[in-house]
Amino acid sequence: MAAATSELLTGWCLFGLALLAILIFSWVYVRKYQSRRESEVISTITAIFALAVALISSALLPVDIFLVSYMKNQNGTFKDWADANVSRQIEDTVLYGYYTLYSIILFCVFLWIPFVYFYYEEKEEDDGNTCSQVKIALKYTLGFITVCAVLLLIGAFVPLDIPNKKNSTEWEKVKLLFEEFGSSHGLTALSFSISSLTVIGMLAAITYTAYGMSALPLNLIKGTTSAAYERLENTEDIEEVEQRILRIKSKCRDGRPLSSRDRRAVQQLEERLRTLRRRERHLETIEKSWWLKFCEAIRPLKIVWGVFFIIVALLFTVSLFLSNLDKALHSAGFDSGFIILGTNLTNPLNMLLPVLQTVFPLDYILITTIVMYFIFTSMAGIRNMGIWFFWIRLYKIRRGKTRPQALLFLCMILLLIVLHTSYMIYSLAPQYVMYGSQKYLVQSNKTTDGQPKNVTTFVVKDCDADAPEDQCIVTRTYLFLHKFWFFSAVYYFGNWAFIAVFLIGLIVSCCKGKKSVIEGEVDEDDSDMSDDELSAYYC
Repeated sequence: MAAATSELLTGWCLFGLALLAILIFSWVYVRKYQSRRESEVISTITAIFALAVALISSALLPVDIFLVSYMKNQNGTFKDWADANVSRQIEDTVLYGYYTLYSIILFCVFLWIPFVYFYYEEKEEDDGNTCSQVKIALKYTLGFITVCAVLLLIGAFVPLDIPNKKNSTEWEKVKLLFEEFGSSHGLTALSFSISSLTVIGMLAAITYTAYGMSALPLNLIKGTTSAAYERLENTEDIEEVEQRILRIKSKCRDGRPLSSRDRRAVQQLEERLRTLRRRERHLETIEKSWWLKFCEAIRPLKIVWGVFFIIVALLFTVSLFLSNLDKALHSAGFDSGFIILGTNLTNPLNMLLPVLQTVFPLDYILITTIVMYFIFTSMAGIRNMGIWFFWIRLYKIRRGKTRPQALLFLCMILLLIVLHTSYMIYSLAPQYVMYGSQKYLVQSNKTTDGQPKNVTTFVVKDCDADAPEDQCIVTRTYLFLHKFWFFSAVYYFGNWAFIAVFLIGLIVSCCKGKKSVIEGEVDEDDSDMSDDELSAYYC
């Protein structure tokens, strides 16, 4: 018992250190990308908090798997301290941990982030009365709160299993709805709301994560263009634009005014010339910086990381394809949400995790690595693509120049993607997500020459869907994911779309050339004041 307590205390200490690391990373990440000239205290705090919540939520799955596995020995027996009451307490603690974090996510997505966003949108348009800005922001936020309330009500009163009685009255059916709502204490309502947001997170993952999984490793492998070569090209472009401006202006030497077409052309060329000169200043700064020399020195390491990431991405995609194919061939179909118990077609990840279970804690390191890889590729996809609403580009994510509203959007998207992460991991390794590394004992009789003996032996087996309920504990993640079958069906089709977008993104990333050494740092819509934010940290 003392050893178990010591191990749990060590686990809590590691968990505390992980929380501290997440908060530090969130602060560094937000400060790295936020605009120096448009920095706002409330939006910065909101972005840091939302990003930290997203990362903490992504860590729930490995913790859930570890706890259910930790209660059993490798010989299939429960540990001395893990009786029925303790097991139930641990399961409830994990479940309430999920609901607490998910409630915070609902609060961020439907109240806090929208309010801060609309407040600063209104502040940019009107620098007047703060009270009026708060009122207008609350008015727009009320729409998000209404959507949240509708989702909670639908989830509260949607029965998961209503008996089909032809002679039951409408009042009995309504009474059953309230009984179900009371028995679940409203947790089903929260689950439905989170599942609805998870569908949006699935769309965000298809858009950003699938592309980021191909763009991130290939950008690391290909590297960036030479600063000296880019500067030479930029100088030639400056000379060409200046000559074109002179040619057009030479038309009015005899006193005749320029035509409206020529005036527009001169205006466009002068804007282009200002952009090229800003690029010249940025390139000159980076060419002289020590950071460029450091990046060139670690270039082989970046190539190694790029190769590693592309291998992980391919492993991820192949495993997802085989898992979805298994569901297509062996599940009960759409009405069951394409849910299958166990695996009929194994995949690389499902094969690798049981092997790693033999050496603690390699399997937990792998599952944590996959979760974090999913998060960081999502960040890379958002950085590369920017934030879009259908075909309209709303914001760009740029180092040191990202507007507060864009950071809020980025953190909201990451919150939604994190919600979908658990189902993606379940699709990759369903049996492992259900039971972790648990084993159970199966009774068998020894036989000699076909004659059974009275000696009874026990064989250790990995927990699966055929295991007795009292011998294997199902993770809370699995129960949460399959509360509504129709959401599982949507996720199934979303996985096929994810695979397709990844393959398209892989082809596009392979065809694209090297990125500029100052990629995204200079745009046409930048003001000359942006040169005050020159940064030498490009890599």
